[in-house]
Amino acid sequence: MKKNPDNPVQEAGSLYELKDMKPTNQLREAYGDDIILYDDREQSVVYKLLAEFQLGDQGYAVLQQERAKKDDEPEIYRVTPGEAGELELETIDDDDEWENVSELYDEMTFPQDDVL
Repeated sequence: MKKNPDNPVQEAGSLYELKDMKPTNQLREAYGDDIILYDDREQSVVYKLLAEFQLGDQGYAVLQQERAKKDDEPEIYRVTPGEAGELELETIDDDDEWENVSELYDEMTFPQDDVL
């Protein structure tokens, strides 16, 4: 599906481009550089906030476990407002959405020269 350049709010299944990313700092302002999440066993896990950005109306956060190994990939979450106005992190279940956001983060983090 092609992206409609006249529509800043993307429909499900549309692909974003690097130029569509807008840096944000809502999580960093609310929680600082360290985010504590809880695993399946209710154990706290400290994550470093690597990046947060907006694509259309949706916010995203890139986190890496504080004790991650060098080769461990960062994790990407949706940032959504909770019922009381607090920010919440949601896993991205849609494979296409996750792939698009992940690729854009890689492009932002590891820019490639357009030189052949």
